[in-house]
Amino acid sequence: MNNWLAVPIVLPILAAGVLLVARDRAFQRTISMVVLGVNLAVAVVAMVHVARSDSIEVTAMGGWRSSIAITLVADRLSVMMLVIASAVLLMVLVFAIGQGASDERSPLYLPAYLVLVAGIAQAFLAGDLFNLFVAFELLLMSSYVLLTLEGINAQIRSGTTYVVLNVVESSILLVGIGLIFAATGTVNMAVLSQRLAELPDSVALGLNLLLLVAFGIKAAVFPLFFWLPDSYPTAPSSVTAVFAGLLTKVGVYAIIRTETLLFPGGQEQLLLVIGGATMLIGVLGAMSHTQMKRILSFHIISQIGYMIMGIGFGTVAGLAAAVFYLLHHIPVKTALFLVEGIIEKEAGSSSFDRMSGLIHRSGPLAVLFLIPALSLAGLPPFSGFLAKFALVREGFDEARYGVVIVAIVVSLFTLVSMTKIWTGLFWGDVDPKPAAGRVGILRHHRLMSMSTVLLVAVTLLIAALAGPLFDYCEAAARQLTEPARYVRAVIGP
Repeated sequence: MNNWLAVPIVLPILAAGVLLVARDRAFQRTISMVVLGVNLAVAVVAMVHVARSDSIEVTAMGGWRSSIAITLVADRLSVMMLVIASAVLLMVLVFAIGQGASDERSPLYLPAYLVLVAGIAQAFLAGDLFNLFVAFELLLMSSYVLLTLEGINAQIRSGTTYVVLNVVESSILLVGIGLIFAATGTVNMAVLSQRLAELPDSVALGLNLLLLVAFGIKAAVFPLFFWLPDSYPTAPSSVTAVFAGLLTKVGVYAIIRTETLLFPGGQEQLLLVIGGATMLIGVLGAMSHTQMKRILSFHIISQIGYMIMGIGFGTVAGLAAAVFYLLHHIPVKTALFLVEGIIEKEAGSSSFDRMSGLIHRSGPLAVLFLIPALSLAGLPPFSGFLAKFALVREGFDEARYGVVIVAIVVSLFTLVSMTKIWTGLFWGDVDPKPAAGRVGILRHHRLMSMSTVLLVAVTLLIAALAGPLFDYCEAAARQLTEPARYVRAVIGP
């Protein structure tokens, strides 16, 4: 089983190299679909194995000792993230092929997409900090290509902003890793779990804050979020959907690892403050705009705050709620951006002043928007309600009333902003406003519609299977709060 952990990283990289040489579009699409299908199958098998055995699987590359090798580690959290990421990446690729946008027709699109796939898998499986840094660099390089493939001036400007901020993030992370290595003599996270605890409190605090800043930029938390609202709305919808659903969650995942394995219980109060501020700033930004993609971009920030809130509780129940929130949010947010992509493809815009009355043209499209929108707002019986209820309940149990009140208020504002999209784009007059698009949106581009329907179905499946899925998340949280198990699995007793 262990040897298969490298497949979701190595296979996309090799395929990307092949596609750079073989630029036939049909061949590129076929290879990409096969690679993502294999990745999903491997991830599902790994998740089933880890869940049944309640184990942590480790691969030390090259046959070296785990403490010094490039180490891949699969526990409940990492394989769950790998499964949901692989499924989303596959569905978005189907959407992009159906969309037939200029970026997808570029011979560089699919190689860059596969490098992005490898970077995401590597980030979730990395067992050492330098390997995690390399994963972030793969994400940065491929993201810039995907953001700017169409060559539009707005994309170049926003892509430049994205790269500059992520280079800053990479520099901070690299400095942090260098200082950690200087202080401990290792970058292996299992070994660091022991050696960081031996450092003076002031040194450990400084190293912890360095990593939090680096990962906070990647996750777009307050006050490090300012790059996201300008970078994402200019990108093609198939690209924005992946970025919205997955890239910020890589940062959240890294924060979870930092605060449970490397510095357990170190910054709980700070994380609660950051979580509350991130929620509030994000939703206020969403409330102030009238363009669907920009509203959804601000909601990425807002929803990250809920995950940081769960991490800040520092309890098994809080971490379980944060992990379940991750599981729920990735397909929900991706589905919303795919719906926006269908609207933009047919109408040329998703701005309220250029489009209205979509429910009269395409009732199914309205339903595809409404289901994830209500889930994002946290209404029952959708998965978002279950995730937010778990967080709020734990907040009351831990007497964290301030952040709980913020979470409830932000949830109400989220509902208001989703209603704003509903009334602005879907409700209103039957006659299109100037520059509006055609009638019967779902009759065109079957692949776009099919992938969006499947992703919305995934969100409903998460709600229907909430009981066993939350049990899984609780088991993952227990693993996270027992770093000794991680250490034993990687370096032995």
